[in-house]
Amino acid sequence: MEYKGYTAEISFDEKAEMLHGRVRHIRDVVTFEADSVEGLRREFRKSVDDYLEFCADLGLEPERAFSGRFLLRLDPGLHRDAVAAAESQGTSLNAWVTDAVREHLGAASLTQSGQRLGLS
Repeated sequence: MEYKGYTAEISFDEKAEMLHGRVRHIRDVVTFEADSVEGLRREFRKSVDDYLEFCADLGLEPERAFSGRFLLRLDPGLHRDAVAAAESQGTSLNAWVTDAVREHLGAASLTQSGQRLGLS
């Protein structure tokens, strides 16, 4: 599930017959639960809204899952070849890598489309 840029990790407690969720990729702990998928969606949105309101009340910037930046370590030869490829296309290394990741994810989503849960 996704809401306002936050995603959820879902688990099912068979004994209690409850769905449990946790907001992924942030250090703050934001959880929710319900006994139906519809209820879980509602509680997820409520928990995110409560988290954002809580941060606003305290004057804190809410934690975001991803900044859009990451450090990539490459073999020096691969680094050189990637820079050369980017330059040959008249683009920056950052733009070249971004395009490569986007292209790879597009191809991956086509091959995995039947394997996704789609609880959003």
